Amino acid sequence: MRTHPRIAVIGVGNEFRRDDGVGWAVVARLRTRSVRQPGLSGIEPATCDGDPARLIGLWEGADLAVVIDAAHAHPGTPGRVHRLALRDARLSAPPTTSSHGLGLGEAVELARVLGLLPRELVVYAVEGADGEFGAGLSPAVAAAVDRVADAVEDDIARYRRSVTEART
Repeated sequence: MRTHPRIAVIGVGNEFRRDDGVGWAVVARLRTRSVRQPGLSGIEPATCDGDPARLIGLWEGADLAVVIDAAHAHPGTPGRVHRLALRDARLSAPPTTSSHGLGLGEAVELARVLGLLPRELVVYAVEGADGEFGAGLSPAVAAAVDRVADAVEDDIARYRRSVTEART
């Protein structure tokens, strides 16, 4: 029996497709912070190319899973962050689409059918400006990395508090 909730943080995308690497950049930032911040201890940071089976494998058995991905919106505002939460409900389609062939929505529905959804799932979708080949984020998306990392930390702290309160 686990005494602490299992928390998975997953950056989705491709770090060699410019803004599509925002999820990877947020995970890298959280890994750096976790060395200095005890509030991030025990999280399981990972990166993924967006394949639904790999995503499900990364969040399987998690109490809380936080997924960060790039998104395309029409019209878009590069760097704008969308937060979507799933708790015993369907993930409604965001006003954006994934930059991958099969999106997060397909992974969520497949996991639901298989009984492999985390207890809570939070998705951060960051609107991108540049999905071309190359390294490095566009300035607007790079500016969103710290904001998203802060928001993920807040979600983790809030979840841990709710678990502690539920136990008392």
